[in-house]
Amino acid sequence: MTAAPALHTAPLDLAVSDLHESAASWTAVPLPERIALLERMLPRIADGAPGMVADAARAKGYDADSGWAAEDWVAAPWALAQTVGAYLHVLRRLAAGHDPVPARSVRTREGRTVVGVFPATATDRLLLNGFTAEVWTLPGTTREQLMARAAGEYRGRPGEPAVALVLGAGNVAAITPLDILPKLYAEGQVVLAKMNPVNAYLRPHFEKVFTEFVERGWVRFVDGGAAEGAYLTTHEKVDTIHVTGSERTHDAIVWGTGAQAEERRRADTPANDKPFTSELGGVSPCIVTPGPWSAADLRFQAEHIVTSKLNNSGHNCVASQILLVPRHWDGTERLLAEIRHVLRELPQRNDYYPGAADRLDSVTGAHPEAEAYDDTCRLLVPDITDADDPMLTDEVFASALGVVHLPGDDAPQFLRAATEFANNKLPGTLGATLLVHPRTERAHRAAVDEAVAALRYGTLGVNCWSAFGFLLGYTPWGAHPGHTRQDIGSGIGFVHNAFMLEDVEKTVLRAPFAPAPRGLLTGSPSLSPRPPYFVTNRTGRTTMERLTAYATDPRASRLPGIFASALRG
Repeated sequence: MTAAPALHTAPLDLAVSDLHESAASWTAVPLPERIALLERMLPRIADGAPGMVADAARAKGYDADSGWAAEDWVAAPWALAQTVGAYLHVLRRLAAGHDPVPARSVRTREGRTVVGVFPATATDRLLLNGFTAEVWTLPGTTREQLMARAAGEYRGRPGEPAVALVLGAGNVAAITPLDILPKLYAEGQVVLAKMNPVNAYLRPHFEKVFTEFVERGWVRFVDGGAAEGAYLTTHEKVDTIHVTGSERTHDAIVWGTGAQAEERRRADTPANDKPFTSELGGVSPCIVTPGPWSAADLRFQAEHIVTSKLNNSGHNCVASQILLVPRHWDGTERLLAEIRHVLRELPQRNDYYPGAADRLDSVTGAHPEAEAYDDTCRLLVPDITDADDPMLTDEVFASALGVVHLPGDDAPQFLRAATEFANNKLPGTLGATLLVHPRTERAHRAAVDEAVAALRYGTLGVNCWSAFGFLLGYTPWGAHPGHTRQDIGSGIGFVHNAFMLEDVEKTVLRAPFAPAPRGLLTGSPSLSPRPPYFVTNRTGRTTMERLTAYATDPRASRLPGIFASALRG
């Protein structure tokens, strides 16, 4: 047996020590300089964007000018620039003497105090017309509490100097920098970010983006695998930990490994009791409400559903894994036919994430009837009936979509069945998507509102893939509250959250059911064409490149080019 290579801890110790020595200096940085640091970050994002996208595309097996590369513009430079812009919007409000949350944005819905966080600016209303986001707070949270507790870091409750360890994810490029920003800006902590070996090639790009933070000892990036991560989690100078990854990773850190780990869990005596936040994924549903869907609606929503599965080859913690459809609706089979057409028409790509092939083999092993499309890594399991089916119990983290047919003679009955199934049968509470025709929602307002309130997910997208909440910056991102370290589920805590809200229960996103101009016919009018992040969008890469340029340098002269590209998509 070959011995494991020796762990070289000196570079790790040096990085932690540098941060420890500089932690107090970051706490002392005044608000105007914190704003200026973010402002100076935006040009560096713009300069590095093409190289970041090219490296991500190459690692995933296609060219930077491929249509697939639209996702790399979305989930790398644009998401980072969008989130930096969101923090700047809120921090500038604070610097001007305003409350972080506009009072007019706070209201009551379904007995809860909620705050409208998107759109936040006139540009939001223009570029993402018809898209909205509300943050629901925990039951019992009052309007006054919400307003008073937001952005405590800048309103008399600054964090203590501390070193935060961020264990980076290997799937989506923006995850690591977007986990760093709230540690710095919402909690006042300096950050050691350990890159995941899968996308460690992004480290030079991130070091450039965070140049000033690195030079002043407030951020450090290190490489390494599980051994380096384990060493850092127990380092005496690491004060807090955040991980985006799997339940197994969390449990290994908190409870240890080996025979005693389960004993520690049962006794709630963790091997590592440092403050810990996490985002750990799960089995995410997409719920299809029956209604008067036209042929064009079926095609558009099929593209939407396939996007929510095939974006990043399904290597997303909120990739739609289970499609919940009405058993007796005449649109179900027509929708599945459109999904098959989209799967068949898309160009080939492979599932690149380690272990994907084995996980897909497990799906086909359990389902010999699974339909394979083109490159055989796109799988559709069209009728799951076994309550213990592995598609219902294990996150596939690859390009496999399962379908469950549920009872319900009308929309209210189906929504009750789908809500119960999603809440009680599927593991995880990170994100869910609910598709409902506007006329159905108007006819059955109480049933739809009941489902929106009852679904226990940190982000619920109504006619919008829940992953869009990851991108906006203003929206908190994390699991629905209620998990514990003994039963971690999809994790504990929220990141992003530019308004720095506390007492968060979930985010509810909404998007037009149909694109412009057809939205006029469905009752969801907006100016938004087919979203550029759709895998079927013909100009998505160009549109996202131009949107990234605007997000980093918002000149009005850039807008015509954005609109021209978006309308051709």
